Amino acid sequence: MEYLELEVWKESRILVNILYEVTKEFPKDELYGLTSQMRRSAVSIPSNIAEGCGRRTSADTLQFLHVSRGSLYELETQSYLALDQNYIRIKDHEILLIQILKCKKLLSGFINYYKKNKG
Repeated sequence: MEYLELEVWKESRILVNILYEVTKEFPKDELYGLTSQMRRSAVSIPSNIAEGCGRRTSADTLQFLHVSRGSLYELETQSYLALDQNYIRIKDHEILLIQILKCKKLLSGFINYYKKNKG
């Protein structure tokens, strides 16, 4: 399956766009701190889905999908840290968490589907 067609890849791109929009409001002194870390975590999600789909073996593909899932959990934690520091508005945090949850569900479903059909 071409990764460009995957709903999880599409939704994770939406997550990246939301995250970039939200982090524009972060303090400038966080540019190389939490802002950068959150952006790298977010970008890692669709990137690892794509890379996994480009791998030759099922084991390699699953490894990259699991890395992507780990990045989702990392980003979720970082969003709470941003909230703790008052870098993010509660409404924006909720929007971010809804999209993270959507991606978690889609990615878990895809991993299960992939294991069943390719593993």
